[in-house]
Amino acid sequence: MGTVVEFPAQSAQGSAYLEKQLRQLLAAKGADDALIEFASKQLSSTYRRLSEAEQYSFSVHFPESLSGAEKERLRDEINAGLEGIRSENHALLLELIARLLLTEMRLYQEQRQD
Repeated sequence: MGTVVEFPAQSAQGSAYLEKQLRQLLAAKGADDALIEFASKQLSSTYRRLSEAEQYSFSVHFPESLSGAEKERLRDEINAGLEGIRSENHALLLELIARLLLTEMRLYQEQRQD
């Protein structure tokens, strides 16, 4: 069986989903187009930076004495551990992005009132 490749990538799907939800929420709350556009751009920029930061890369050199099956088991354990850490961090970072976005929107609104 070949490798499954999804288009767009999961991060792009997540970003598009969040942006759509944000636009709908702000429109439902009566936000004007300028605020919706500002918030959408801020979200896209911040989420893109998060996605880039989550592209972990490192090397582990296994001893030659390990069998192929042992190396595969260790590789799977390392990947599972990394995914667990990434998943936990991702949830926290999304919460922080939401708080940052709300703060930036409030500041933007305050500056527009001057």
